[in-house]
Formats: sequence, structure tokens, C-alpha cells
Amino acid sequence: MRRLKILVPLIVAGLCLGGLAAYVAGQRAGEPVADSTSHLPSGGDFTLDSADGPVALANLRGQVVLIYFGYASCPDVCPTSLALIKAALQTLAPADLARVRVLFVSVDPLRDTPAKLKQYAAYFHPNIIGVTGKPAEIAAVALRYGATYRFTPVQSAVGYVVDHTSVTSVVAPDGRLVEQLPHGTTAPEIVAAIRRWLPH
Repeated sequence: MRRLKILVPLIVAGLCLGGLAAYVAGQRAGEPVADSTSHLPSGGDFTLDSADGPVALANLRGQVVLIYFGYASCPDVCPTSLALIKAALQTLAPADLARVRVLFVSVDPLRDTPAKLKQYAAYFHPNIIGVTGKPAEIAAVALRYGATYRFTPVQSAVGYVVDHTSVTSVVAPDGRLVEQLPHGTTAPEIVAAIRRWLPH
């Protein structure tokens, strides 16, 4: 009986640690966790400006939408993330690709005009749309998607850089925010996330 009293807490602790390890591994791999939407930001519809006019998330119903917050002058993090998204999109069959859109939301409206964002996004993939808006509009959308950013002055010609979160939000065809993929999520993992939510 005494041995049982000692073993039970050890077994319970082991199970808890195992569950925690599985959770962390899933988060690192960009894999969804059971009931994963419970800890996500609220998300929701918004409208921002592109070079071709306003883009409303509500008008993209029926498609899987990836949302990434960044800026065109970002030296490394944004290009890396967008390159991985590009690689993922390139592996999709045409029928699936037609049901996927990516919104690159610039948090730097002072430098990122809609025209500049169109050119920047097109460099990566035609399905990536660059959007931005007034500072207050961007801040409100970023808050609902759990994105944070901060302007930091630097001693160079660019004047400042923007420190920002680097997650890719996955919005299901019904408009719900259903996953957030961490920075460094590989192209195959991005494809898997897209396919989880594509209508069959």
C-alpha cells in the first residue's frame, strides 16, 4: 500500500509532463491541439485597403485565408515567412489553390503604400494580397488577431524598424480564426494546416 501511494503521484506527474510535452511539440510543429480554438484571439472580420481597392475578409468566405502582419522593409523575418508560405502555395493543386488567399497586413502605413504592397506581395505569389490602412484601423485588427508591433528608431537611412510578432493566422472558410502557426512553420506544415480547413 505504501508503494502504491508513492507510485500513483509519480504516474500522474509523468502523464502530465507527457501531455505538456505533446502540447509544446504540437505548437512548435504548427499542429493543432485538441480544442485549439479556445486559446486563440477573437479574430473577426475587417476591411483594409489594397492597391485594387478595399479588401474585406467577409468577402473571402468559402476560402482558407492566411493572415500575416509585417512590413515591406522588414529585413529578414517577413521575407522568410512569406517565402515559406509561397513554397506551400506552390505545392497545392490548382483547385485547392483557387480556394486559398493570403493577406499580408502592413503595420507600417507610413512607408507601405498600397501600390508598394502590391508589388512586394506579387514578388512572392499572386495569391498574396498586400493590405494596410490608417494606424488606428491596423491597431484594431492586430489586437483582434493577437499581433503586436513596436517602432524602434535606428541610426541608419531607414530611420526605424518595426519589431513585430511573426505568426500566421489561419482563418477557416466560415470566417473563424482556427489556428496560429508559429514563425518557422515549414511549407509542408503550412500545407497541412490549409488542407485541414479546405471544404471537401
